[in-house]
Amino acid sequence: MSLTGAPFNDAYRYVDWILTVPLLLIELILVMGLPAAETTSKSWRLGVAAAVMVALGYPGEIQSEANGRWLWWFLSMIPFIYVVAELAVGLGNASAKQAPSVASLTGYARWLTIISWLTYPFVYIIKTLGTEGSVAATAGEQIGYSFADVVAKAVFGVLIWAIAAEKTKIEEDGNM
Repeated sequence: MSLTGAPFNDAYRYVDWILTVPLLLIELILVMGLPAAETTSKSWRLGVAAAVMVALGYPGEIQSEANGRWLWWFLSMIPFIYVVAELAVGLGNASAKQAPSVASLTGYARWLTIISWLTYPFVYIIKTLGTEGSVAATAGEQIGYSFADVVAKAVFGVLIWAIAAEKTKIEEDGNM
């Protein structure tokens, strides 16, 4: 195996994110079993905000100038902060309306998402921090994004399954 010198095409990662990030948020909202109007409202608001966040991040990702990267980082942080606040507070209130065992699991899913997502803004700026060599910056970025993706998607998926299983158990026992 030898290095080609060709940069990694970040468009693949952003296409994945623009599809999966809104869907992950909507999945969490759906599994919470909120009233239909609240489910629809939160799904649209958070789904659109997540897509806008990703779309605003991509132009900065392909910038070679630090000023351009910082500008797009700042712009993408606006919907990012909104989504994280909704996960922490808005869905926290909704989570409290669940059975205690379900509320606990949805709390874990919300905080896992928040904590794993907090790594993305920092990984994004690796290339602007004067990391020595393009290989070091690219490697750090790819490792950081890959780690965050595994936690934010795979571990999150297991928690969603656990929430659905717990809600099914409660419904079958007639306690809901």
